[in-house]
Amino acid sequence: MNKTSQSLTSAVSEIGDGATVMIGGFGGSGAPIELIHALIDKGPKDLTVINNNAGNGCIGIAAMIDAGMVRKMICSFPKSSDPRAFTDKYLAGEIELELVPQGTLAERIRAGGAGIPAFYTPTAYGTELAKGKPIGEFDGRHYVQERWLKADFAIIKAHLGDRHGNLVYNKAARNFNPLMCMAAASTIVQVSRIVEAGEIDPEHVVTPGIFVDRLVEVSQPRQEEELIRAGVTYA
Repeated sequence: MNKTSQSLTSAVSEIGDGATVMIGGFGGSGAPIELIHALIDKGPKDLTVINNNAGNGCIGIAAMIDAGMVRKMICSFPKSSDPRAFTDKYLAGEIELELVPQGTLAERIRAGGAGIPAFYTPTAYGTELAKGKPIGEFDGRHYVQERWLKADFAIIKAHLGDRHGNLVYNKAARNFNPLMCMAAASTIVQVSRIVEAGEIDPEHVVTPGIFVDRLVEVSQPRQEEELIRAGVTYA
């Protein structure tokens, strides 16, 4: 039941070429920067990455894209304050994009974790994003059928975890992270502190350990926005 990894390197060791990887975070909030950088060091190729955005600056997901690791992005916001990495690859035809409205993205991930293969939403009806998708009419209103999203791996960030993998998040850093834990075949988590089983009040647990496969302690995680302001480039 002890799910702790001794290093970031060992935590991401099973992620290989062609994997679909969910990466938690809403911008920099809740983004597992250290795990992402460990994955860059490992260097798998042809990844499909599911995230709220397509990276920013020269770190994190943007650095993955720069390194040529990402074949396809599934996200809501391919633009950011510094979207150069994604934009350059996209205009060169070197990366695919599946654009998904943010609420639909969250629900597709939740559906993947809940075992719901498809659902209907009015969002995107009548737009290019609905082309080729089944349309249903309910009570006089049109809805677009959307499919679940699942992944081989999720790499996420939490604030506190015990050795069994039970997790607590820090306020808004919760965002997509709990949903991704449920929708991935294997979940890898970085936490600011690992405690013994029983030290977390069960009423405070957001993600039960059954959804977590490995966790590694990063006692002083860096914040994406701070790294960008400092002009850091990860390569």
